[in-house]
Amino acid sequence: MFERPDAVLTAIPLLALSGLALRSAIALTGIGTGLLAAPLAPVGYLAALSLVFRELFTGPVAEEATE
Repeated sequence: MFERPDAVLTAIPLLALSGLALRSAIALTGIGTGLLAAPLAPVGYLAALSLVFRELFTGPVAEEATE
């Protein structure tokens, strides 16, 4: 059975690579320039980090810590 911890652990690397994938897609299609695509790489890492912090501060871990 697929539960919340499994989903979170799966989403972290997917989010981390999403910025690089988006940057590569823009660069390969030729629609954007390198200057446009450059800031997109760290966006995936920041999204993954924000997911981790959200889970730590508002998720089940935080609820168990307050009890």
